[in-house]
Amino acid sequence: MVRLGTFGPADVDPRSPGYGSILTTPKESWAGFNVVNALREALADPVPIAFDTDVNAAAIGEATFGAAIHHRHVAYVTVGTGIGGGFLLDGVPIHGRMHTEVGHLVMPDLEGDLDKSINVCPFHSSCLEGRASGPALEARWGQPGKDLAPDHPAWELEARYLAHGAIDLTAAWSPEVIILGGGVMQQPGLIDRVRSAFESLAGGYWSLPPLELYLRTPVLEQRAGIVGALSLAQRLL
Repeated sequence: MVRLGTFGPADVDPRSPGYGSILTTPKESWAGFNVVNALREALADPVPIAFDTDVNAAAIGEATFGAAIHHRHVAYVTVGTGIGGGFLLDGVPIHGRMHTEVGHLVMPDLEGDLDKSINVCPFHSSCLEGRASGPALEARWGQPGKDLAPDHPAWELEARYLAHGAIDLTAAWSPEVIILGGGVMQQPGLIDRVRSAFESLAGGYWSLPPLELYLRTPVLEQRAGIVGALSLAQRLL
C-alpha cells in the first residue's frame, strides 16, 4: 500500500480519467503531471495507491491523534509555500468536483499605507495565498518570515489576512475547530494575533468556543501530514 499526500490543486477523484494528476499550479513544471501513474511505473510490483492532498492528510492526523480529536467538523489550513485547506466530516475528507482551494479565497488588500501591496499568485489579483503565503511574506519584506523579528509589522498584517480567511471558513462551513499549520504558523505569537484579529472581525456574531480552542495550531506540528497519511493507509488496509 502506498499512501500519498500531495500539494494541490490535484485530481483526487478515483473516477476521473485524470486521477492522480496535479492541476493548475504556480509550481513550475508540475501542472498536468500524473503522480499516481509515475509511481505505478516506478514500482516493480503492483500495489494499491491512495492519493489525496497533504493538507487532508494533516487534518486526519490531527483528528486522529491531535488538536481535533472528538470533533466531527474539522478545518485544517496550512500556511507555507502556498496556502491549502482540508475539511473532514466524521474523520473523512470532503471531496467535491475537486478538493477545496482555501488559498484562493478572494481577499481585500489590507496593506493600506504600508506601500507594500504584494500579491504573488499568478492567477488572481488578490487571494489569501497570494497575500499571506511564505513567498508573499518574503516578497513584501525582502526576507523569509523565519528571519523576521517577532515584533515586526509583518506579523500583524499576516494575522489580519489569516483571520479574514478563518472568518470566511466560519461563515461558509461552520467547523467545530480550525487548525492553522504549516511553516509560517511556527512563528511565536502568530496564532494569538490571528485570534485577536478574528475576534475583531467576527463582531460577536457567532456563538463559538473560546478562541484558544476554536483557532488552534497542530499538536503534531510538522508531523501531522505523515501521521495522517499513515492513518489513512491503515484504514484502507
